[in-house]
Amino acid sequence: MTWHAWWIAGAACALGGCERGMHDMYDQPKYKPLTPSKLFNDGNSSRPQVAGTVPHSAGALAGSSSGRSDPIKALPPAGAAIGVDVQGRSLALDEATESGYANPLPITLPVVARGRDRYDVYCAPCHSRTGEGDGMIVRRGFPAPPSYHTERLRNAPDSHLFQVISNGYGVMYPYADRITAEDRWAIVAYIRALQLSQHAPAAELDAQDMAALRERAP
Repeated sequence: MTWHAWWIAGAACALGGCERGMHDMYDQPKYKPLTPSKLFNDGNSSRPQVAGTVPHSAGALAGSSSGRSDPIKALPPAGAAIGVDVQGRSLALDEATESGYANPLPITLPVVARGRDRYDVYCAPCHSRTGEGDGMIVRRGFPAPPSYHTERLRNAPDSHLFQVISNGYGVMYPYADRITAEDRWAIVAYIRALQLSQHAPAAELDAQDMAALRERAP
């Protein structure tokens, strides 16, 4: 066998080893989410988040499902200021440290229309167009948020809704980095309009509205 043949045979063996090494990387032992593990005291391979932190995506890649251009950012301690509203008023994570306050925006038709536009983009997939909490994502298995038409949320201060949009709640992602403060307040105004559409006091309806309701009554 000539030296050329030996060289070709050696190269083929080397390349075969590289390919085998790559497959070892693809098929290496690993845990899938929420699978059992004896390595940890709780028996779960998935580790809980460190207290006070949330995954935070921002920047050019924030619109993608997995893009992350910023590192995990720690939330400030409960009760610490996390920003200001459109009037420069400090917002607090711990609502007990600050009494609820009303929407600082003038509630005009353009504001409500803007709120509807932003609501349909960011909120309706989970909360639904009517605010019942049965949006298309929920119908496909995502945990259902509470209906905006519950007595608790109808009586909650505007600032509560604003803070939940800003900071997130439960499995809901915080939207402060994606929706401006003014648009968050506009969404709050539209949520109030949704609530009013289902719970308008009869005393505030005019004769035409009452007649229309009587026609629809069974």
